[in-house]
Amino acid sequence: MSIFSTIQSQLGVMSWPLIALSVITLTIIIERLVYIVLNSRFHGRAILSALYELDVADQQQLADFAQAHGSQRSPLSRGVSMLFNHRHFPKQLREEAVSIWLHTQRQRFVSGLRVLNIIGVISPLIGLLGTVLGLIGMFEGIAQTTGSVTPSDLADGLGLAMATTAAGLIIALPSITCSQLFSVWADKVIAKIEYTLNHCNLYLEGVSIDKPHCPKPCEEHCDKEEKCCA
Repeated sequence: MSIFSTIQSQLGVMSWPLIALSVITLTIIIERLVYIVLNSRFHGRAILSALYELDVADQQQLADFAQAHGSQRSPLSRGVSMLFNHRHFPKQLREEAVSIWLHTQRQRFVSGLRVLNIIGVISPLIGLLGTVLGLIGMFEGIAQTTGSVTPSDLADGLGLAMATTAAGLIIALPSITCSQLFSVWADKVIAKIEYTLNHCNLYLEGVSIDKPHCPKPCEEHCDKEEKCCA
């Protein structure tokens, strides 16, 4: 309780709103960091390598591939499983399903970032409001003083008033910075997932863009008129 009393004596009437904003900011940042740690591995190359070993005509093999990735925790693996579970539908319907699924994933990746942006905007304003209210109270006290006003009295009053602006900026800086960094991470992750799912969708149609090339020994024994590793 003494800590809150000290903070309130330093920040004045705006202490509780600033404390609430700082707690919300810290909670969201910690939650987002934990989410990033738990969802930072995708193994996109490994999935594509395993994908190109599948026989599109073998439905049992495709079903096993979908089931194996559906049991994993990675968002990309779950997306691949979802796509392969819809393999019987036309390509356009699969694309619509992937689009909806990606939208849901994006909402999860950017959860809380809008709140951080709002806090980054309003916290300096709350701090500035506290400064203005502190200055008003200081000048009212000076007006009621019958004796002389020393520079130290003004310095104490100004320092107390400006403390709320500093507190608001201290809250705003990590809020806006973390919001932007988390947003960049979310965009990068969604791009990787979309890239891999597009390859999977095309492979279900018999198109393989980045299929690994044949090794040199295989190329040496291949017929020139036929494609190796077809």
